[in-house]
Amino acid sequence: MQLRIDLNADLGEGFGPWRMGDDAALLDLVSSANIACGFHAGDPEIMRATVRAAVARGVSIGAHPGFEDLRGFGRRRLPISEAEAENLIAYQVGALCGVAALEGAVVRHVKPHGALANLCQEDDGLALAVGRAIKAVDPKLLFLVMPGLAMARAAEKLGLGSFAEIYADRTYADSFNLTDRRSEGAVIHDANAAAVRVAEFVKRGVITAMSGKELPVRIDAVCVHGDNPEALLMARAVRRVLEEAGYAISPHP
Repeated sequence: MQLRIDLNADLGEGFGPWRMGDDAALLDLVSSANIACGFHAGDPEIMRATVRAAVARGVSIGAHPGFEDLRGFGRRRLPISEAEAENLIAYQVGALCGVAALEGAVVRHVKPHGALANLCQEDDGLALAVGRAIKAVDPKLLFLVMPGLAMARAAEKLGLGSFAEIYADRTYADSFNLTDRRSEGAVIHDANAAAVRVAEFVKRGVITAMSGKELPVRIDAVCVHGDNPEALLMARAVRRVLEEAGYAISPHP
């Protein structure tokens, strides 16, 4: 049986007349799209256009909800209660489900964005709140998580289907959460170096922190950030090395 792995990107992250990244080109390379839901980026027109473009290419659709923070692109940590987190997620996932229905499409997974995701990786209560919201909207939705952290634990506790991803263009702290973007080396810009690193992680089934600390994990997916200036080169390189290693690029089943 051929090995399979999902390659996904965060897409639809423009707003109004402003666009971020080359979504059309990335959709030709990825198997899943995490689509911004209007709070950190995106709007109804961009959401629908991104869904339509994904459907045309056979790319699986996921919701990418974040903090209500357009100015900060959802990357500023904001105070939030568990009840607020539930509402925030349900509202945005429901919005994308409605927009996807206009195109006859179905949302298959949910992946929190930016600072909200980082908080939920560290806080079991918030992670459970996010998981409850996902399950309430549609218990068939998959929770896209980082392995070994709070959202993965929440999915297991709630009996929510999940799959685990690593990042091609980001480095890891000793906690195995992502390193702070303000830290030197947090974002990887060399596409070939990133691709070699991804192949090593997938082959060995480990995540390696910047310190050299290792965490054995199951890896189901690889993410490329669509707003990284090197995103297109990164996606091409990662897809190439994974296919050379014998993996078929396809959505998580």
